[in-house]
Amino acid sequence: MRDILVLYYSHHGAVKQLAHQIARGIESVAGCQARIRTVPRVSTVCEASEPDIPSNGPPYVEKQDLTECIGIALGSPTRFGNMAAAMKYFWDGTASEWLRGELVGKPACVFTSTGSMHGGNETTLLTMMLPLLHHGMLVLGIPFTEAALNITESGGTPYGASHVAGSRGDRPLTEHEKQLAVAAGKRLAETALKLAAS
Repeated sequence: MRDILVLYYSHHGAVKQLAHQIARGIESVAGCQARIRTVPRVSTVCEASEPDIPSNGPPYVEKQDLTECIGIALGSPTRFGNMAAAMKYFWDGTASEWLRGELVGKPACVFTSTGSMHGGNETTLLTMMLPLLHHGMLVLGIPFTEAALNITESGGTPYGASHVAGSRGDRPLTEHEKQLAVAAGKRLAETALKLAAS
């Protein structure tokens, strides 16, 4: 089995739900399994810290997860059209991996959740692509051959899977959002296996 990292940060749980749909897509491909990880919250108080091991949910990502996995799905909620600080903080600390070229040629996809339809989901997806491109990764989107992308009235973009969570963050994933997240995970796994074999 080859691992694909599903790395996300979720505040209200919507991005976590998308991460599990992406993982479903990954694990629908024979020979692949999802390695789900998260990042700790960033505090504005210097003395505050998160526990070394989360009290619930997936473990925190470690640098070896990046190198051991053959692909990465990266997810974050929208923060003013950008990825959340916790996720950016993690990527800001990957200069050593960048210098060694450890992610060059690996495929990746991105996913997000926003409070409203025009809450910055596409710009957030684009901001998450930037560190991946600098690492030399091959960024995958969702093609319009996925039927749900043409008819969704909720989340879903050609840049990556997305969800419209509502102002309280409590809207469940729609069927189209689930379908597109699964499709993104499946496409990532299929591509990763092909690249790993070459």
